[in-house]
Amino acid sequence: MATLCFSRGYMNTNLIKEKLTLFIENLGYNLVEIKSTRRQGDNVLELVIDKVEPIDMDMISEVSKSVSDYLDEIDLIEESYVLDISSLGAEKPLKIEELDKYVGRFIHVHLINPIEGSNIFEGDLDACLKDSIKLSYKVKTRTKTVDIQKSNISKIRLAIKF
Repeated sequence: MATLCFSRGYMNTNLIKEKLTLFIENLGYNLVEIKSTRRQGDNVLELVIDKVEPIDMDMISEVSKSVSDYLDEIDLIEESYVLDISSLGAEKPLKIEELDKYVGRFIHVHLINPIEGSNIFEGDLDACLKDSIKLSYKVKTRTKTVDIQKSNISKIRLAIKF
């Protein structure tokens, strides 16, 4: 049985994760990570959530209130704790198999093998095909397009457009 450990007690992580995963999915988010830590003498239950659309602080606050109420209701944790909910952030890593959900978004791509001498591209994801993606990016004032094989992608994440 996997457990999260607070100072004096244990909680069944599998059961908590199972209950929270379904609850958070019903709120429209995905539970990415769950862990317990000690921070400044407090037990902290940390949850990381995600969804395709950007997550703002109001959303985090709403999820935090809902999850807190739900955890109080199901009462699986004996010790006092602080609930800490966060998201993957504005530049979250993306999974290649889920790129079709991010068409139209601004992304950062790091390649295994360079294309035209560059191994990093930032631009708008124009299309996600079976084996490749189309990315439009700026070079000074001109917009260029590049086709990138998915197998050539080392890392890919959302990016902030300046």
